[in-house]
Amino acid sequence: MREALKVLAVGMIALSTGACSLVVGVVGLEEEEPQTTGSLPSNAGRVLSPDLNDEDWRRAKAALGVALDPQGPGTRVSWDNPASSMKGSFTPTGAPFVKDDQICRTFASALSGPATASLQGTACRPSGGEWVIKDVKPTKAQAKA
Repeated sequence: MREALKVLAVGMIALSTGACSLVVGVVGLEEEEPQTTGSLPSNAGRVLSPDLNDEDWRRAKAALGVALDPQGPGTRVSWDNPASSMKGSFTPTGAPFVKDDQICRTFASALSGPATASLQGTACRPSGGEWVIKDVKPTKAQAKA
């Protein structure tokens, strides 16, 4: 009986000591490494056009999310910002696909206002995250003009 109590006591000490060092290690990691939130910088819309301001991009990003939603109807979604006279739309051009553990979708985008552009690109999002434009270029018709 006494032997069993000694083994139990040693096991309890080992477990409690291990737990303490684990907590200290986690706290140390949090202080040294910043946590990633998955949010985009406010100037991320500049990939569509350097003429988009922060509010234009906020509105465009919301439309992009609705348009590319794999559970949605896959139709064109428009946005506008009366304050800057910018407006645009996103239209999915292909079915959703998985790449690097992210849901991706190709799209066409039209911008008008002080800047006009017709674009095509690909956006992806991690599970539960926001859409991130991975590549964008002028449509072939605009590139020739």
